[in-house]
Amino acid sequence: MNLEGQSKGVDLPALQEHLCGMWSRKEQEELRQFLASSFSQMQVPLAGLLGFLQGWLTVQKGKSSTLHQFILTEFMRWRTSNPQASLNGLREEERLRLQKKALGLLTDSHPGYMDPLLEIYQLSSLKRPLLLEHVDFLHDCCCFKEALVFSVKVELQKDLEMEKMCVPLILLDKLSLAELYVREHPDLQQRLVSLLDSWCEPNFNMQALLSQYPDVVLSKHQTDQIQPKLLSKHVFRLMEKFCIDPGLCSNSVYKRKLDSLRFLMYKTFGEKSMSEENWRDHVQALIEGNTELQVQLVQLLVKHCSLQTAAQWAAHYNLPRNRLPLGVWDKIQSLSRKEQLEMCFVSGPPESWTPLHSDQQKYYQLPLPRENVLFVESLNEVKQCREAVLKPGCVVGIDMEWRAGFGTVSSQRVALIQLAVQDRAFLLDLCAHAISHHSTTVNFIRALLSDKNILKLGYGMSGDLRSLVSTWPELREEPMKMEGVLDLLHVHQELQRCWLGNKGCRSVEVSEGPAEKGLSLLVQQVLGKPLNKTEQLSNWERRPLRTSQLRYAVTDAYCLLDVYLVLSRDPKAFGLPEDLRSIPSAQPAKSREEKKLKEKNKQSKRREARQKANEPHSMDDCLKMTSEYEGPTITPPELRVVCDNMLQGLGRFLRCLGVDVKMLENTDDHKVAAELARAEGRVILTAGQPYQTLRSQVGEGRCLTLDCSEKARDQAVHVLRHFHVHLTPADIFSRCQACNCNEYLKLSREDMTRMMKERGLLQDIVSKRDDCKPQDETQAEYNSWRPPEGPEFTPHCCWAPRTALDPQTFKFPSGAEVQLETVPPGLLPRIPVYFICTGCGKVFWEGTHFDRVLSQFQELLHVSEDAASKA
Repeated sequence: MNLEGQSKGVDLPALQEHLCGMWSRKEQEELRQFLASSFSQMQVPLAGLLGFLQGWLTVQKGKSSTLHQFILTEFMRWRTSNPQASLNGLREEERLRLQKKALGLLTDSHPGYMDPLLEIYQLSSLKRPLLLEHVDFLHDCCCFKEALVFSVKVELQKDLEMEKMCVPLILLDKLSLAELYVREHPDLQQRLVSLLDSWCEPNFNMQALLSQYPDVVLSKHQTDQIQPKLLSKHVFRLMEKFCIDPGLCSNSVYKRKLDSLRFLMYKTFGEKSMSEENWRDHVQALIEGNTELQVQLVQLLVKHCSLQTAAQWAAHYNLPRNRLPLGVWDKIQSLSRKEQLEMCFVSGPPESWTPLHSDQQKYYQLPLPRENVLFVESLNEVKQCREAVLKPGCVVGIDMEWRAGFGTVSSQRVALIQLAVQDRAFLLDLCAHAISHHSTTVNFIRALLSDKNILKLGYGMSGDLRSLVSTWPELREEPMKMEGVLDLLHVHQELQRCWLGNKGCRSVEVSEGPAEKGLSLLVQQVLGKPLNKTEQLSNWERRPLRTSQLRYAVTDAYCLLDVYLVLSRDPKAFGLPEDLRSIPSAQPAKSREEKKLKEKNKQSKRREARQKANEPHSMDDCLKMTSEYEGPTITPPELRVVCDNMLQGLGRFLRCLGVDVKMLENTDDHKVAAELARAEGRVILTAGQPYQTLRSQVGEGRCLTLDCSEKARDQAVHVLRHFHVHLTPADIFSRCQACNCNEYLKLSREDMTRMMKERGLLQDIVSKRDDCKPQDETQAEYNSWRPPEGPEFTPHCCWAPRTALDPQTFKFPSGAEVQLETVPPGLLPRIPVYFICTGCGKVFWEGTHFDRVLSQFQELLHVSEDAASKA
């Protein structure tokens, strides 16, 4: 039996060329029939398939792997009606030979081959030493991703070192693959989280780690990801995902608490938007029992407050002298015992229910006297509240408060529920054990939220409901049916759309100082004055609550009634519909599993629709995407954007397509985006909460929000469609992805070789001219890799003259030096032309990446060309 797969009258090289021709001509149905016939003629179809794939990968490795994938798919389809084409009918040694050959093919083949070859050749049935040997081989070849995915497919995690498999991929910014590796292995999950946490240690040596993996070469972006700020975020996310004990992640917990301590210092002594009482409450809870944090507090107080205050806190915690900043110990000695204790922890004078006169002039004022506010902490008071609120036709303002999660890991639990009606307000104390989890309280809130005859007003109720479900798990087990709820956040969004759209509605005067946002902004826009948010970050779990906390809590609920009253009197004046209740209200927050399932169903439906229509999107979808923007068709360079630090992947994709993109660094504040947009006339691309703040700081249509759960490629498609960008192949790579510069210097292979020799970057591998092919021959060979219909690389960019490069220093006028060390010496014999960015010195050359990007955005190229032809 011929295991090399040569069949009666079948010439594999000729067959390969014939199939390539059919594929290029898109004769898909004919190709499918031809393959089925060829498989039937093979003496040993399994061997023939391997011989075919192996031969093609060796001879034409530069070609697209889509045809290979198609052949594998057709083979599996053909095998369903030809069950004899399996390993079961072969002798043991023949079977093992084919499996080893298929295993070797996984080394450098397309990732899509793995599943078909695993199934066809039953590779999981091989002995574990052989599988482990192959994983080691892949690892030694620096195929880290392939090694990990293969080990997961054949379930080898228990036989491998987690650190060896995962660390290279984490360094290469592929943490999701490490998460895949430890899935369903709790012990490995714990080790992965502990590993990431160890990298957050203050004395962590990045270079020492990299020295253990000399074959891993990181880009600047990948290096930037290995920093405590980003790593600790991953640690907390994985702690929640894998239910890991926070005690095992001391470095990340310490860092989060330290960051929270610095934030509290800024809010109190820098921004002065937090009262010292609130600051004291949070700081005491944050640093209790942690000497390192206590020392940090004293250092921050010396810098931002006063030496005496620092000394008082240091004395309270009895910190050792050798840990104190200069002067603090002497200050402690000069203080009396009474002075050491009184400043930090003595309460101020009793507060009045009536605010200060300055606050009355500046902020919205609660119209209720103190006697009309009931603090509910007993079952009898709950019943009293129920009788006053559960009345048909009643309008109720609802808000909830919980302690800000400074440095905490656990989910936030509601501490106070505020209910306001026309002449009264009730504060349900969920820290009171008598009512916090009692069925009377839970059933009362359930009845209120589900009664369609009672109008409930809230603002951003989804967050309140999430915390409420965390507080009362029974609401998750038996979800509420929300009825009669009007979320004024949706009304506010409609209001903002109206005003930004210049529909003739009244203008809004914004006061000096920090811009208002959220409910405070709505109250200012409708009632004339904002809310006083000083107590927003209070410790809502402390008892008793201060008078200022009580007043703030009642105001947040009662102002909803006043806003609704003004809006409902004359909604047309605000550009709103007659019935405000027709605006959709918030629904209970869905679980992550439901969201994932919904998104999966969406993607499945999209795939089916595309396959059915044989096009990327329907015209309706395109119209929906572009309906908000009515500008003309533009070219990619005409679109100038600034991406916030949550959309850096999108920014790189857009630069790749020729769009002028500036990106915020990880440490930049979101307001930097607004400053850049105003100064340079750019459009802001953002995601999540910053959108509302940013859109109010720039002109109409100058801020676009995107779904951060989408892949960067899909986000890029959305942006280009939204702004009617006409994309052509010449736009691709017309701009440097690293620095956004659109000027290149074109350099020949001879010049590149000379420069690299002068810098000592070339060895004998290219020192002999005889080893290099002539340029014309090399270019012809390279062009043969490209698909026959593929466009040439002729970017729309600016070309720098040869004189722009200093022949001695290899620097451009911008000061950037050519990054010669990034050019592999083995590349010179086969790449004739190089492109150098004059902005940063990065060296590019034409390769298969250009074709991949063309393939990724082929649908958009078609859409743009069709749109242009119709125009």
